[in-house]
Amino acid sequence: MTFEDRVKKVDELLKRDYPVVQTPLTHNNVYELIVSVMLSAQTLDATVNKKTPALFKKYPTLKDLEKADPIDVEMIIGGINYYKTKSKHLVEMAKKVNSEFRGEIPSTMEELTTLPGVGRKTANVVIAEWFARPEAFRKRVIERQHAGVTDGRLDGFLTEEDKKMPKVVAGYVPPGFVVDTHVLRTANRLGLSKNKTPEKVEKDLMKIFPPSEWADTALRMVFHGRYRCTSRDPKCYLDPEWSKICSCVNEIKVY
Repeated sequence: MTFEDRVKKVDELLKRDYPVVQTPLTHNNVYELIVSVMLSAQTLDATVNKKTPALFKKYPTLKDLEKADPIDVEMIIGGINYYKTKSKHLVEMAKKVNSEFRGEIPSTMEELTTLPGVGRKTANVVIAEWFARPEAFRKRVIERQHAGVTDGRLDGFLTEEDKKMPKVVAGYVPPGFVVDTHVLRTANRLGLSKNKTPEKVEKDLMKIFPPSEWADTALRMVFHGRYRCTSRDPKCYLDPEWSKICSCVNEIKVY
């Protein structure tokens, strides 16, 4: 199998398993999204979704969060990994947005990554999931999240009209490819990259997939790594198609 054929097959299978995807992090606006993404580092999305309702109830806007005592924020998000550091970053982020960006979450990679606690991965997610999505699509997603869609799969919830919406808004094509631990692992196992750092793997994946599909492909790889090609006990061997192209099959121990 040539590398081009491998990429084509991976793309085909990812779209088969996850036709329409969206971040599982529940949010109503870009403020709630960036806070949720910041909290999700090294933490399960489900855990974040359990903590954010109380957080947003007490601090519904950036102005409210700016005035918060980090210790009070800690009391709400306790249980999330690195909650003390994240509490400080959330308050500092709100202060900087209000003082330097007139209270509006910036939309570019360069500006987002100047915010405390916001790295390239977080910025990529915020741009891909908010600024690069049509407003109508975002509204549909929010409706479905509040209806209980928590795994990021929307194929059974979107109407035919929803599916016809453009994937990205002109001028807001994601500047990069989101690479978390799942994407890093599956990119290596699927032979899409031989590199071991998120930065280098991101560059490899950006060359392979078209920019208009970076956001969805990244999420599909996240879900693939989360539900099938897991770090421990991967299940690609159970699928006849995935078993042909994923190296995790060779990691299965037979007793």
